[in-house]
Amino acid sequence: PFGIGAGPLPTTGFIAAALNRGFDIVTLKTVRTAAFPINPYPHVRPVSMQGNLDASTETPVMVATHYSQPLAVANSLGIPSLKPAVWQTYFRESLALPKRGQALFASFQGTVHGKGRDEFVRDHVRGLKLILQTGVQIIEINLSCPNEGTETLACFDADITEQIVRAVRAAHPAVKLIIKLAYFSDHKLLKHIVSQVGPLLDGISAINTIPTPVVDTAGKPVFPGRRKAGISGAPIKWAGLEMTQLLAKYRQQLGLDYKIIGLGGVLNSQDFHDYRQAGADFVMSVTGTMWNPGLAAEIKQSLQF
Repeated sequence: PFGIGAGPLPTTGFIAAALNRGFDIVTLKTVRTAAFPINPYPHVRPVSMQGNLDASTETPVMVATHYSQPLAVANSLGIPSLKPAVWQTYFRESLALPKRGQALFASFQGTVHGKGRDEFVRDHVRGLKLILQTGVQIIEINLSCPNEGTETLACFDADITEQIVRAVRAAHPAVKLIIKLAYFSDHKLLKHIVSQVGPLLDGISAINTIPTPVVDTAGKPVFPGRRKAGISGAPIKWAGLEMTQLLAKYRQQLGLDYKIIGLGGVLNSQDFHDYRQAGADFVMSVTGTMWNPGLAAEIKQSLQF
């Protein structure tokens, strides 16, 4: 039960390569209802960190001169998307590739367009319709990333999260629906959201990167026009495990049956086993898979008795 989360698989070719490498759950890169530009260069940089990232502070993280282990990375791409006519083709082509025991996920990001909350909800309904037209039936709604240059995450807004899930479920009752959440330091808010939307979901995925200020040696932002970038890799594993444990606890307490997809800092086979032990039904990796295309094979080897 291991695969690649949304991000590093932008075309059918990448999906085919991942499946052939043994990543059995693959996610085509996040798409939108219209073309959306990538952020200005640079997009990915190594950062200098030892130990866990403190998600409760605004303390800047220093950029590093090279990538090293344990791997810590900052990224700021802006969730770009090709136009639907292009990404629908990728979905249709990719859907024929999974073999028995493998699955293709879609990832969707709503776009505000500056037109208000109601339009934001409708954009999700339209987006899932476009994906379902391709034949893909398992769809993750990404509520865990900044949208249109803001630092606000939709998943921290309980009302808009519930509106989106209810609207999508009403419009597309048969879809296998997953939402992706960020790290919640507010456990009461997380439990409230799970209680409101959990009964309508097939799965909850967590976490994404943790937004953090990233600076150079002079204290200036590394990513022009973006004070924060998403930190991934070893420093955020603790947060992903904590969210997995909380989602498992709330699932039991509330009598729900959604699946838990755990990710964040999965860089080796031990990380995979740690997530499974924490309660994850499935485990995914993004940064770890980009640095180690043999990661799925290593995990499968560790499962052999």
